[in-house]
Amino acid sequence: MRNALFGAAGTAGRPERMRTTTWGRDMGFFDGLLGARAVDFDSGNATNAIELTKRRQSASLTKQGAATGHLRVNLTWRMRTSDFGAQRPSLLRHPLKALKPPEIQGHGQSMVDVDLDLGCLYELTDGTKGVVQPLGDYLGDINAVPYIKISGDDRFGSGSGETMYINLDHRESIKRILVFVYIYDQTPAFDRTHALVTLYPSSGPRLEISLDERHPQARSCAVLLIENVKGELMVRREVKFVYGFQAELDRLYGWGLQWGRGYKTKV
Repeated sequence: MRNALFGAAGTAGRPERMRTTTWGRDMGFFDGLLGARAVDFDSGNATNAIELTKRRQSASLTKQGAATGHLRVNLTWRMRTSDFGAQRPSLLRHPLKALKPPEIQGHGQSMVDVDLDLGCLYELTDGTKGVVQPLGDYLGDINAVPYIKISGDDRFGSGSGETMYINLDHRESIKRILVFVYIYDQTPAFDRTHALVTLYPSSGPRLEISLDERHPQARSCAVLLIENVKGELMVRREVKFVYGFQAELDRLYGWGLQWGRGYKTKV
């Protein structure tokens, strides 16, 4: 369960949630969240991957025959190996340390202090706009507006990470979707983590976007943009780091929503 505080839009130090007074038609995506049963989603071809980089920034879901079914968007992260090098004891004094993996993952104290969240801004062809994110329990709906649903909130960077599903069977209703990642903790940590966002379409290879650039003061990152361009669904790499939260991403891409300060309850 999460609570939220409302304050001035763009207040520094806390991620933001959309104000309820701006939802209008977007209220419908809460319908069916309570008591919803698990759904089997398409997984695509997990054996092949296309990495979207600065040199290869876009891919067409339509051309690879993946503009239908459920598009799975997954966020995972781990601590950078170099951050622990100075803290490790000598292997000569502790030879068993060599048996440990070079990267620390899972539920260690270092991971507890880094809480990355996955979310998206959406705009439909009828003008409906909104947000899907764990903060505020704006989890969306896979079979009704906005045809996007997030699985929940992984606060520790576990193996499964955080996952969002997009129902591309309603692609004619989708104008654009901006997938973003933000750090809930007040301390910026993109320079201490290596995050990976992976798209698993219903067919064809998966698409990978690495957030491996060092931006020590950034708190949010616009990762990718899915756009309906004359009936063709395009995925474009963005990877734009900002120092604020959702309100700053909103201004950067011209969504025009109103935002207030929010927080999570402790677990």
